[in-house]
Amino acid sequence: MSSLGTSKGILEIAKFGVYVTVPVVLMYAFANNTKNLQKFMGNRSYIVFPSKIVRPPSPEEMRERARELGRRNDTH
Repeated sequence: MSSLGTSKGILEIAKFGVYVTVPVVLMYAFANNTKNLQKFMGNRSYIVFPSKIVRPPSPEEMRERARELGRRNDTH
């Protein structure tokens, strides 16, 4: 083997080591200590909907309103 081939092999082994080690370390850091995960997720802003929301009328209410409007138009 040439020296060029050996250096590429060592580089590939090092890259593979990094690819395997990073996810394992992150899983260990977050899975074993939930406070880390709570800190990380706590910094994210999520959508909070207002507690009092105006709901659209139900289909029955809409039908009743339509009947009422129809009665008003018939009388005029």
